[in-house]
Amino acid sequence: MASQVWVVVQLRDGQVSRISWEAVAAAQKLAGTQGGKAEAVVLGTGAAVGAAAADLAKADLAAVHTCDHEALRAYTPGGWIGALAPAIRAAQPAFVVFPHTYQSVDFVPRLAQTVGAGLLPEVTGFTEAGGGLEWTRPILGGKMQAKVRVKGEGTVLVSVQSGAFPADGVVTGGGSAAPVHPLAADLSGLKADREILGYEEVAGDQIDLTKADIILAVGRGVGGADKMGPVEELAKALGAEIGASRPVIDNGWLPRDRQIGSSGQTVAPKLYIAAGISGAIQHLVGMKGSTVVVAINKDPGAPIFTVAHYGIVGDLHEILPALTEAVRAAKG
Repeated sequence: MASQVWVVVQLRDGQVSRISWEAVAAAQKLAGTQGGKAEAVVLGTGAAVGAAAADLAKADLAAVHTCDHEALRAYTPGGWIGALAPAIRAAQPAFVVFPHTYQSVDFVPRLAQTVGAGLLPEVTGFTEAGGGLEWTRPILGGKMQAKVRVKGEGTVLVSVQSGAFPADGVVTGGGSAAPVHPLAADLSGLKADREILGYEEVAGDQIDLTKADIILAVGRGVGGADKMGPVEELAKALGAEIGASRPVIDNGWLPRDRQIGSSGQTVAPKLYIAAGISGAIQHLVGMKGSTVVVAINKDPGAPIFTVAHYGIVGDLHEILPALTEAVRAAKG
């Protein structure tokens, strides 16, 4: 019998979040190593749960479990643990996958302790090796990648890093919808452990680079805030968002919400252009999930070229205007 793999999704504005779809892709891949299909779990209340379940049912999943309860109207760690813990104890899935978000960081360790499960946070990949699974996750603030194995038996809770498993990799059900049914758990005593007084959007006008399909990122090589003209012109021509490595942010050339890397945003666009970025590991962990990477740098030995699909050696202030002209000409 194949081992169960669950994926617990999170909703954003009433819809399955992008990083949750990435977690679904990871769970599908993981379930394949166990000889079965993944099962999704969605928590909340009202129409949003039903809509999310319908969307999830289109993916190639064995089932979609819904947990609709008033105590889950707003996220609280007690509510989520109260719903998931009895279900995990009853079903004893081999793995439960979560998107690695502030929410999962808040409650998943406590859930692991509650159910006596193992915990693998911020996973970026896994491979089959030596009859088991070898997992990769960042350590030391993303400066190094550790390869680890799980010791012992029982359920393991896994959170997957944003961009590690592209949402485009979700396998659809090919026209047959996965069955949807209530999560098998006793919710009679379920209650939120906090009273939610309200929500305040922090820096709501900041740019969310995780939603961008095309990102033009610049590094120290751009030379200064007064030399951003060619960057802005190419970004406009491509319909791209502008990102940056940490030195650009630290020098005040761009606002902090544009930072990509271990201390900034983790992105996975379809096209990532890195201009004047050397490719320090702290930056690479934030963009390695990109589908296509184009690197532009004066130094042919820059580490960024080791992860690039296409590389251009030269001065970005000469190359970017030429690319802008080419893009405009192609658009007619």
